[in-house]
Parts: sequence; structure tokens; C-alpha cells
Amino acid sequence: MTNPRNRLPVHIDLRDQAAVARYLAKWLLLLTPVAVAVGSAAALFLWALDRATETRFEHGWLLFLLPAAGLASAAAYHRFGRATEGGNNLLIDEIHEPGGGVPPRIVPLIFVATVGAHLFGAPVGREGTAVQMGGGIASAFSRLFRLSPPDVRTLLMAGIAAGFGAVFGTPLAGAIFAMEVLAVGRMEYGALVPVLYAALAADYTAAAWDAHHTAYTVAVLPGEHGLPFDALLMAKVAAAGVAFGLVALFFAELAHGLGRLFRLVLPHPLLRPVAGGVIIIALVYVAGSRDYLGLGVTSPDPGATTIVSSFLPGGASDFAWWWKVIFTAVAVGSGFKGGEVTPLFFIGAALGNRLGAIMDGPADLFAAVGFAGVFAGAANTPLACTVMGIELFGAAAAPYLAVACFIAYLVSGHSGIYLSQRIAIPKAGPAAAPSLRGERESRPRFRLRR
Repeated sequence: MTNPRNRLPVHIDLRDQAAVARYLAKWLLLLTPVAVAVGSAAALFLWALDRATETRFEHGWLLFLLPAAGLASAAAYHRFGRATEGGNNLLIDEIHEPGGGVPPRIVPLIFVATVGAHLFGAPVGREGTAVQMGGGIASAFSRLFRLSPPDVRTLLMAGIAAGFGAVFGTPLAGAIFAMEVLAVGRMEYGALVPVLYAALAADYTAAAWDAHHTAYTVAVLPGEHGLPFDALLMAKVAAAGVAFGLVALFFAELAHGLGRLFRLVLPHPLLRPVAGGVIIIALVYVAGSRDYLGLGVTSPDPGATTIVSSFLPGGASDFAWWWKVIFTAVAVGSGFKGGEVTPLFFIGAALGNRLGAIMDGPADLFAAVGFAGVFAGAANTPLACTVMGIELFGAAAAPYLAVACFIAYLVSGHSGIYLSQRIAIPKAGPAAAPSLRGERESRPRFRLRR
């Protein structure tokens, strides 16, 4: 008979491992078709964006059709997509409080509206489209599989991760973004493995379709005497992080404020993007440049300020970031589709370039930390933005990226581009409401008398 004292003090319940195996098998089967569909849609979307942008560069007169394009987009949403008008906020709300679901028709609507917007020069982004396509495709599969509400929630998060990861070529950031964007100060670890698998599989699928992403080069020198970073340079990056947070705050509030102003002045939704298109055309002449139209990643004009040029010394004009804030806030506020993230990359990279020149810092590093930092402050996703920066710019920049993103996140306060975000853990002071929308509505503001 075995002496009980000789038994190993190890307690293993194989039922736990069996449950894990069933969980992994279930999500592997569910998410594989979703990720393939989202990755394929992202590859097609990137190809269509490239063709639309090239056509706009070749035919400058297309800009003057921007108001008509806005009218057509608004009419399509008014007729077919009223339930999808919330965009990314609709997805966040549906994950927090499942209700009417995410209509799958959001996928063709946002795809066509965004490509059309870029064809005629609207200064919007592409992340909103990718995330909404991912959520819409995931919603369609959830209806097909007749999933339970908790599983639908996980599938929607996986769709967000897949869309984000595939369109930017940053699957790790996509997975973290899907868990971090739902609530300020809290990560949703319940879908950890599904979102990671979905993001990786979608990015792999997009790459298999030969989708291309912009490559960036950032040369980061080690600190003196083998130290992990240069202390003086880190102090400069931290100071820049404050500026990135303030600009993120200003952009978010300006975009929301203009959106409210457009709704007050023009109650009919079809008229808002028409007015926005006219204003954008006028802004082109006021600024004296077309650099602030479209994505702004590259340009056939060698003297233009772009995201890529901002990584070179002197590659951004002094107020390029300011003009991009104004152009994009007008476009988003008036109802053009596409999102804000790539314009935020432009704003951050251009601002970082100028701050680097002022503080005698390397242009490429300051453009990189601005690229990630302004987005971190505006989206309240500092960890996802840090990881995105590492995926895009290399691990050597990680300490500087983290400092810029975390400081920008803190400085931007309880504001952001996604008003449906919940406030799980307030940043520095108490929150007046449980969500960014409620927080914003609780603040005093100037009222427009009609």
C-alpha cells in the first residue's frame, strides 16, 4: 500500500485541459472562415484604395466632384444603412450591450463609401472601414452559426482584430486593439486567443493576396555606455508626448464639435457632406496645397508633405499637421466615411518631424513616436499603439514609443474619437460619466442659438 506521505503534492484536473481543447477547437473552426473572409476583403479594399488614389492624382479635377460624392454616399446610407450609421461606435456598443446586432450590409456600404471618398479627395482614413468590415463579416457568420450572445461578443471582437491587423499589416496590434478599445483603462482578456488567431490569420490571408503595406525605416542608436536608451533623448520624447496628447484631444473635440454643428445647421443628413465637400475644396485654396487630401501616405509630388516624407529631415512643412487636423475634422464631422486613424498618423508624423527639428532630435524617431502617440491619445489605446509602433518601426524604438504613447494617452484626458468607449478606470481624475459620450455631454459648452 502506497504511503500517502510519498505522494507528489501536484493537483492536475484533466477536465480543465479537455475544456481548453474544446474551446480552442471551437474557435479555430469558427474563426478560420471569418479571418479568411476579412483578410480577403481587406486585400481587395487596399487594392481599391490604391487605384482610387492613383486615379485622383492623375485627374485633379475629380476634387470638384467631392460634394456630389458626399451626397451619393449620404443618400446610400440614408436609404440602406441607417442602422449602420454608428460605425465603429456601433460595434463597441454592440459588444458591450448586445441588441439589434451589426447588419452585414455595413460591409458593402462602408467599402464603396470609403473608396468613393478617396477617389474624390476626402481627407479620411481606412481603419474605420477595415474595422467595420471585420465586424460586419463576423456578424454575418454569427447569424449563420446561430451563436449565443457571449460567443457573438467574442466573434465581433475577433472581427475587429482581423480587420485592423490585416489593413495595417500589424496583427499583434490588431489583437490588442480589439481588447483595449472597448473601455478606457481595461483590457478584455476574455477573447485573448480568438482575437490573436483572427488577426494573424487575416493578416496572413491579406498577404497571400499580395496586399502591400508601407515600409518605414527608423534608425535608433543605443544609449551611451551600453545603457538601454539615451536619457536626454527620452526627456525630449516625453515632452513631445505631451504635445501629441494635446493635439489628439484637440482633434477629437474639433471633429465631434463640427459634427454637432453640421447637425444643427443642416438637419437633413444628405446636405452635410455636400457642405463639407465645398468647405474642403475651399480649404485647398486657403492652404494653397493638396497635400492634406486623401490618406497622405505618399504623393507623386516630391515636395509634398506626406507620412513617408515626415520620416526625413525637413520632410514636413511647419503647419502640415495643423492643416490635416482641420481638413480631416471637417470631413469626418460632415459625414464622410473612412475613419480618422491614417490622418492621425499623418498628423502625428508631421508634428513629430517639426518637434524633432525644434528639439534637435532625429526626424525619423520623432515622426515614429508622433505617428503612434497621437493615435494612442485619440483612441485611448496606448498599449496597442506601442505594439503597432514596434511592428512598423522595430523593437529598438520600443522604449521611446511606449513613453510617447502612454504620456499622450494620459494627457488626452477623458476624450477620444470613439465616444462609445466605457471608462473602466479613470485616468488621472474622476470621470463624470461611465462613457466618453456621457463624459463629453456633461461638460459645459457654448450653445449655438437658432
